[in-house]
Amino acid sequence: MTRTQAIEHFKGIPKLAKALGISYAAVAQWGEIVPKLRQHELEKLTGGILKVDSDSGPKAA
Repeated sequence: MTRTQAIEHFKGIPKLAKALGISYAAVAQWGEIVPKLRQHELEKLTGGILKVDSDSGPKAA
């Protein structure tokens, strides 16, 4: 999932950060793809509305 999708779902970085129990600065440091562990947390928190992107992350050579 993208950072934009997560932010839009929670209607802003402050609410997203609060839902995860992390700081605004931590969310702001993400790239455009949400870190994999956070994706799993967000999928659980949203009851599956936001889904883990199985294609994100480094590719095997």
